[in-house]
Amino acid sequence: MFQKTLDEGVAGDNVGVLLRGVEKNDLERGQVVCKPGSITPHTKFEAEVYVLSKEEGAGIPVLQGLPPQFYIRTTDVTGSILNLLSEDGSEAEMCMPAITSR
Repeated sequence: MFQKTLDEGVAGDNVGVLLRGVEKNDLERGQVVCKPGSITPHTKFEAEVYVLSKEEGAGIPVLQGLPPQFYIRTTDVTGSILNLLSEDGSEAEMCMPAITSR
């Protein structure tokens, strides 16, 4: 839908927006245009992950403090791993390939 005027945009759409009174250096990549108070930004989440084995395309262990790239719906964010839990709930220092951790 390039060079077309649309009546509405939905989550995940890339749009060009003219913002009068806003300087170019006031904006950063990834900022969201929305109605004030309509979204809640999140800075932490808990996830269960499966680390791919070498045969599946990866094969390196995941360590605490590693800055992974998270792909969530329509965005990607560089994060950090604060702690790792094994399947039995005990704390782990690393997650080896072909293992599920939280």
